[in-house]
Amino acid sequence: MSPHHASVVWTRTSADFTYDTYNRAHEIRFKDGAITIPGSGAPMFKGDAERVDPEEAFVASLAACHMLTFLALCARKRLTVEAYEDNAEGFLEKGANGKFSMTRVTLKPRVRFAPGTEVDAAKLADIHHKSHEECFIANSVKTDVAVEPQS
Repeated sequence: MSPHHASVVWTRTSADFTYDTYNRAHEIRFKDGAITIPGSGAPMFKGDAERVDPEEAFVASLAACHMLTFLALCARKRLTVEAYEDNAEGFLEKGANGKFSMTRVTLKPRVRFAPGTEVDAAKLADIHHKSHEECFIANSVKTDVAVEPQS
């Protein structure tokens, strides 16, 4: 398998460097800087709500991986998908050890199949289950990931 790269670039813009004053804004770069996402800490940690925080990126990574796995499985089964949308939600919580972690993520995929493509609720649930089992990112984390297909 191939390596995957991302760069995170931060430069201090504050006059001083204390927890309350240093800037959280940074850039997340992919493809040797060809793609840049503005990043920051989460607002609860003095970050900028207008930028993507690591927790949101984590949720998006799980949702995107599930979607891509789902689409691959459907293509192999010759089930034509017209549209896929997921309004996933992640939860940053304190564990028993007193440390924060992304304890759970709920994926809420909504799938629209092409006219004439017949997929009943049981078959849809099975494809989502297999997608979760085969998702590279879900297999890489200890976070509980639930899939709640939306209609």
